[in-house]
Amino acid sequence: MVSREHKKAAAALHEKLQLLRSITNSHALNETSIIVDASKYIADLKQKVDRLNQDISTGQSSSHNQNSWPVVAVETLEKGFLVNIHSDRTCPGLLVPILGAFEELGLIVSEARVSCIDSFRLEALGGEDEEIGESINAQVVEQAVSQAIRNWRELNDQD
Repeated sequence: MVSREHKKAAAALHEKLQLLRSITNSHALNETSIIVDASKYIADLKQKVDRLNQDISTGQSSSHNQNSWPVVAVETLEKGFLVNIHSDRTCPGLLVPILGAFEELGLIVSEARVSCIDSFRLEALGGEDEEIGESINAQVVEQAVSQAIRNWRELNDQD
């Protein structure tokens, strides 16, 4: 009788450990390692919550997210454009959609400087692809780049 209850309890414990393993994305196989992985997972979650609470309490969360999105400025040069994009925060993955917008417009980037360590900054010098034959003005370039940034922002707000 004790043996049967012991087996039920062991099976229930095993089931709960497997559930814990799946929730914490642990690849551990033994009980101790599953618990250690879960402990690390909980500590990581606690750090994230602490950071979010700190952002909320200092008021940075809403103002930081709204005021530091990339600002776009496009200047027409004698042959081409100078595109400046700046943000006070890092913007992982933003360069790709911006370059995609350049490509869609048929702009050829002849020189570019990009920095994304503590902030995001892109300065690109480029001109129109002369094979296309259409003339593009600075406003069209600015709108296309701004739209690429908005699309990137929407994707990143969901994460």
